[in-house]
Amino acid sequence: MKKSLFALGLLAALPFAASAADGVSYNYVEAGYAATDVDGADADGWAIKGSGAIAPNFHLFGEFSNQEIDHTNIDFDQWRAGVGYNHTISPRADLLTRVAYEKFDAGRGLDFDGWSVEAGVRGSLAPNFEGYALAGYEDGDQYDGDFYGRLGALVKFNPTWGLSGDVKFVDGDTQWFVGPRITF
Repeated sequence: MKKSLFALGLLAALPFAASAADGVSYNYVEAGYAATDVDGADADGWAIKGSGAIAPNFHLFGEFSNQEIDHTNIDFDQWRAGVGYNHTISPRADLLTRVAYEKFDAGRGLDFDGWSVEAGVRGSLAPNFEGYALAGYEDGDQYDGDFYGRLGALVKFNPTWGLSGDVKFVDGDTQWFVGPRITF
């Protein structure tokens, strides 16, 4: 009877025993240069991003950026915070899904709240190179929903330090980021 209960307990825990693919970590902090290219009104500034695993397959993530619109003194803040789920689909690749709350604040009454959901793959393409491709949808209280694509890469100098890049394509708008990453 004890062996049957033990085996049943192990079988029940099996779906929760999975973790990230080899070479992929969901524990990091990165900061760097951020830019938004929109027809007629480009902006650039800085950003900070981070993620922390809270269970073998779940992580919390957040991003904040402050950018100034070119040839003006108008700046805006963007941030998002959410939860992600990763499921190993091969020894070096994860299926990744995320949902987030988003906020855009440019002052002067230009304040938008929204949400996003995205899914795709993230994996270790080589011992020192990681990449991801995500498709997403975002919607908000003051703007119509849009589909978008996101591509990213990480070049690892060692297990702790790397250089991260990310680009998001959404309805005539391109947002990108580049900066150092600390993985822990």
